Amino acid sequence: MIIVLAATASVLFGCGTYLLLQRELTRIVLGLALLAHGANLLILLSAGERGRPAFVGGGRAGDVLDPLPQAFVLTAIVITFGVTTFLLGLSYRSWVLTHDDEVQNDVEDRRVAARRLPTEEEVDFAAVEADRHAREAELAALAAGAANTEPTRDEEADGPAP
Repeated sequence: MIIVLAATASVLFGCGTYLLLQRELTRIVLGLALLAHGANLLILLSAGERGRPAFVGGGRAGDVLDPLPQAFVLTAIVITFGVTTFLLGLSYRSWVLTHDDEVQNDVEDRRVAARRLPTEEEVDFAAVEADRHAREAELAALAAGAANTEPTRDEEADGPAP
């Protein structure tokens, strides 16, 4: 039985990940919901075997069911419901504005990705290292100056400055 539930959780994770990688907002929301259901199932699987209810008592500690994973799953269900509702609202608003369900490309992200990085021959590593040492020395001087400042009498009477 545990193998079937573990396989179900892995299928939920796989399908959720696949849907998250799509460009339509509806599929992204459904993918997040599937991932949440897979996580809930995984948490319940981590609780272990069935046991007796915790409130009955009268047995060994190993025989009693641990209620903490169930509380985690209940909390996760409520949070997932709220997040899914919020994302569906955002998706609906996007549909009202654009009449399209597809996520658009970010123009700035594409511009940064297309920017050419300098090669190793073009980089002056000595200048970079000298700049790093200069910044470290400046920070050390600032730290030493901040450690040597003592409050004046007015500052002691007034307390720390806001």
